[in-house]
Amino acid sequence: MFATILVAVVAAIHLYILVLEMFLWNTKTGRKAFNLSADFARETRVLAANQGMYNGFLAAGLLWGLWLGERGISVIFFFLICVLIAGVFGAVTASRKILYVQALPALAAMLALLIR
Repeated sequence: MFATILVAVVAAIHLYILVLEMFLWNTKTGRKAFNLSADFARETRVLAANQGMYNGFLAAGLLWGLWLGERGISVIFFFLICVLIAGVFGAVTASRKILYVQALPALAAMLALLIR
C-alpha cells in the first residue's frame, strides 16, 4: 500500500508540473515556481508546454501501471526509472531543486516497490 501511495504521489507531482508548464508558465504562479522573468517566460512558453506534455506522459505511464495492478509493476519501474533519470539530468543541467522534487520521490517509490 505504501509503495502504491508513493507511486501515486510521483504521478501527482508530474501532473502538477504538466499544469505549471503547459498552462501556468506565463503567469505569476508559473514564473514563481520556476524563478522566471516575465520576458523569459513569454519567450519560452511553447518550449515549456512541450516539456509539460512529457511530464504528463510520465504521469500517465505511472497511473497506467497502477491501474494494471500486480501486472503493472514492470511498467511502473520503467516510468520511475525515466523519472529518476530525468530528475538527475535536470538537477545537473538546470536546477538542483529538481533532484529533490522529481528524482528523490521516484527513488523512494522504487525502493518501496522493491521491499514490499
